[in-house]
Amino acid sequence: MTGRPVVVAGAVKEKGGRRVLNDVSFTARPGEVTALLGPNGAGKTTVLRAIVGLEGLSAGTATIGGGRLADEPFPARAVGAVLDVDGYSPARTVRAQLALSATASDLDAGAVERSLRLVGLAAYGAARIGQLSLGMRQRLALAAALIGEPEVLVLDEPHNGLDAGAIRWLREVLTRYARSGRTVLLSTHLLSEVAELADRIVILVDGALAVDAPAAEWIGTAGTASLEQRYLARVGEL
Repeated sequence: MTGRPVVVAGAVKEKGGRRVLNDVSFTARPGEVTALLGPNGAGKTTVLRAIVGLEGLSAGTATIGGGRLADEPFPARAVGAVLDVDGYSPARTVRAQLALSATASDLDAGAVERSLRLVGLAAYGAARIGQLSLGMRQRLALAAALIGEPEVLVLDEPHNGLDAGAIRWLREVLTRYARSGRTVLLSTHLLSEVAELADRIVILVDGALAVDAPAAEWIGTAGTASLEQRYLARVGEL
């Protein structure tokens, strides 16, 4: 299976008379992990929501393989997304939530059990979502994103609530996913993880594109220290 590119072209979004996105264009390519960075309020979540069809643009486009996610017959097989870990019913069980995702994508019950094992939730299938910690809810969201083995992953702050072991596990999963020829686009504030796994860095500042470059150009030989220094200087926080 090969991934499809995520292409954001001339994206403009206005909310309440304010321009949240201002002519943003970039491409997340198959075979790469693209890290979407920027300070709070830079427009990262708005871009990701536009890509998966949860937010309309005032102008421009956000497409997956040249089309819209809404046109996919089984969206979870095309794109796996983690955008809101608190959007699930707290009374529903972990297994029941994943079963809904499987049914929507015409997947069998085996897909539920595979995704539970993949994210380390096999022992929590009967647990109510409201009983889970933030880290466990994050794992559940990742299980739902991965259940259809999609060609594209779109993740908004997927490291939130994860402990050190889970962060390392996620890094390995995302790296393998990209190396299999699929597309990974994630936003994060965790620059140490960007230094470890990103192939491309896209930075938004005040809703506009500030950087779109290979990660190697930004990370350099100093690793995280170099990336942090350059990032903070670019977003005006240094």
